[in-house]
Amino acid sequence: MSETKRSTQILKSTGALLAGFFLILILSIGTDTVLHLIRIYPPFGSMMSDSLFVLAASYRVVYGILGSYIAARLAPSRPMFHAMILGYVGLAISIAGAIMMRDKGPAWYSILIVLIALPCAWAGGILVQRKKVKVA
Repeated sequence: MSETKRSTQILKSTGALLAGFFLILILSIGTDTVLHLIRIYPPFGSMMSDSLFVLAASYRVVYGILGSYIAARLAPSRPMFHAMILGYVGLAISIAGAIMMRDKGPAWYSILIVLIALPCAWAGGILVQRKKVKVA
C-alpha cells in the first residue's frame, strides 16, 4: 500500500471514529439538557429517581448503537473493528465516569453504563455487517 493511500485510510478511520464518538456525545448531552430544561429531569445537581436513570440508560443504549453504526458505516474497511474501537473508548470513559460519579448517583446506573459500552458497539457493527451482506 502506498504511503498516500495509507495516510488516507488513517484519516478516514479517524474521521469515522470521531463522527461516531461526537454523535454519541452530542446526543447524550443534548438529550440530558433538554430533559432538564423541560423539567422531566430535576434541576442540575439534584438527585434523580431510579426511573429517570432507567430513561437515561435507555437512550444511551440507542445512542451507543447509533454512534457505533456510524463509525462502522463510515469506516474505510473493517467496520466491526471500528465499532469495537469506539466501544472500548466508551468503556474507558464509562469507567472513569463511574469512578468520578460514585457518590452522585446509584451504583447500579454507573455499573450499567460500563456494561453496555461493548454490547452497544457490537450491535452497531453487526447492523453494518448485515446491511453489507444483504446488499452484496
